[in-house]
Amino acid sequence: MADDRIPMTRDGYERKKADLDRMQNHEMIEVAKRIAAARELGDLSENAEYHAAREDQGMLQARIDKLKYDLSRAFFVDTNHTTTDTVMFGVCVKVKDVDCGDEETFELVGPGDDNPDKNKILSSSPIGQGLMGKKRGEVAVIQVPMGKLRFEILDISLPQ
Repeated sequence: MADDRIPMTRDGYERKKADLDRMQNHEMIEVAKRIAAARELGDLSENAEYHAAREDQGMLQARIDKLKYDLSRAFFVDTNHTTTDTVMFGVCVKVKDVDCGDEETFELVGPGDDNPDKNKILSSSPIGQGLMGKKRGEVAVIQVPMGKLRFEILDISLPQ
């Protein structure tokens, strides 16, 4: 299914792959060492260190499995051929909040390239999905946990 695919840049994919490598080859080994050390302390039924390390191992394994799944669904998007007539993956979109008048610019990116502090948001996020396909002058109504956002599309451009 096309819906199951995750758009990424090659750089974003490589960053995610590096995260996976770090988790598998460094963090998991450290957790395994903590489990082994806790086992040596004796009775496992009342060994808080052992149970904490096992819980950490389970959470880390879940993160590893999710990352592997996401990477297996990734497809590379060549942003060199992106147009600026419609909001799509890889563009910067300047919006105005219709309700309060604030203006903001978002860059729609894939996993590995996201950075909320720099307004690089996932194209799959609620805001990203709400902006996709819109043109200059249109208003996107986006349902978020706090209610509805209404953004007027002021400009669509390529990232600098």
